[in-house]
Amino acid sequence: MIQILATLWHRLRADFALLLAFLGLAGLSFVFLKLASEMLEGETMALDRIIIRGLRTAADPAIPIGPGWFETMMLDLTAIGGVWGLTAITVFVAGFLIVARKYATAMFVAGSVIGGAALGTLLKSVFERARPDVVPHLVEVYDASFPSGHAMNSAVVFLTLGALLASTQKSRRVRIYLICVAVALTLGVGFSRVYLGVHWPSDVIAGWCVGAAWAILCWIAARLLQRTHRIEQPGEVAADDNDMEGQP
Repeated sequence: MIQILATLWHRLRADFALLLAFLGLAGLSFVFLKLASEMLEGETMALDRIIIRGLRTAADPAIPIGPGWFETMMLDLTAIGGVWGLTAITVFVAGFLIVARKYATAMFVAGSVIGGAALGTLLKSVFERARPDVVPHLVEVYDASFPSGHAMNSAVVFLTLGALLASTQKSRRVRIYLICVAVALTLGVGFSRVYLGVHWPSDVIAGWCVGAAWAILCWIAARLLQRTHRIEQPGEVAADDNDMEGQP
């Protein structure tokens, strides 16, 4: 009887987590659509300008506020959130999962990141918002502004990888740590884009919303695939490797 109740409680907790994830997905999607609508109507421009100008010194808008080391840190964070930085991190994580014999999870991770990047490219081509022109850019940029590709792709990569890696761990402390690191990196990269003058704040918020929504969608898919044993569960490795470990 106790075992049955424990199993039922575990299932209810899992179903409640999925319900919260669906609510989060719906909420983030609504915020993005609302923000996109306001951006197209020019309603975000006044606040965008105030924030981006507030991050520059009054005497010279080419100089950002704060010490020199802080600007260097923002440049480094932006580099981490670039295409090559995120690609390297994705390859590293996928390689870790392969070494850990979680082959299906590694393929799912790669597909999730590639799909998120494709979505970001599509959204930029749809909105085609111009880059900020109120302060000099501190890094070179070439494509459209809305949503922020760095903010979105960082959310896609860090939050998706954090959530998927957390789903493979049994320890609650490890799962919390992975999610906290993913969130911190996502926020840092997004802020760096506004600080360096290459994105409006609304671009970054929109990127966070889409990236986080994509990460939640991938987490939901991963949980459902784990239930049907399409990808490995925490502590589980590929069936072929289990068979090999059992051989003398």
